Amino acid sequence: MGATRTPRDRWVEEGLQALGDGGPDAVRVEALAKKLGVTKGGFYGFFVDRNALLEAMLDTWERESTDEVIERVDREGRDPKTKIQRAGMLTFSSDRLLPIDLAIRDWARRDEAVAERLRRVDNRRMALLREMIGTFCSDADEIEARSLLAFCVAIGEHFLAADHGDRTRSQVLLRAADLLLNRPKSPTATP
Repeated sequence: MGATRTPRDRWVEEGLQALGDGGPDAVRVEALAKKLGVTKGGFYGFFVDRNALLEAMLDTWERESTDEVIERVDREGRDPKTKIQRAGMLTFSSDRLLPIDLAIRDWARRDEAVAERLRRVDNRRMALLREMIGTFCSDADEIEARSLLAFCVAIGEHFLAADHGDRTRSQVLLRAADLLLNRPKSPTATP
């Protein structure tokens, strides 16, 4: 009886984990094989080379961070403001997608093909924001500005090291969301 091959999706998943932990340079076939507890020979049954793995990883990230997030938010229903927050939480608050997203953003600064992929993903995310914000705001300029600000807060807050006086980061983010989503001030937004 032959040995069972490590499934293709396990190679992709391990590659995404390595990408999130250390960027694209950390995605090495030999290191992935070691983590999977297999020889690297099985890798070549699924992928022509490392670049093919990187493409498969980008395909998986794109699908999970756009298609699957949008499908899940739509399936859960709810009002547009809650959908915006839910999509942001699924994408930028998770232990899985957030480190991958941030690593891809860094990678895109050095690789035009990755930058183009990121642009496509970000355009889909912005389209969702525009659509949802457009349900409670009718000014096109304001929709675009609120969408941009919401997206910048979702990404940028992971890089900001500033303190917020006697407020916690969570309180400030909640208040920012209230402002962007045109909601009354949340009772927990200030100390």
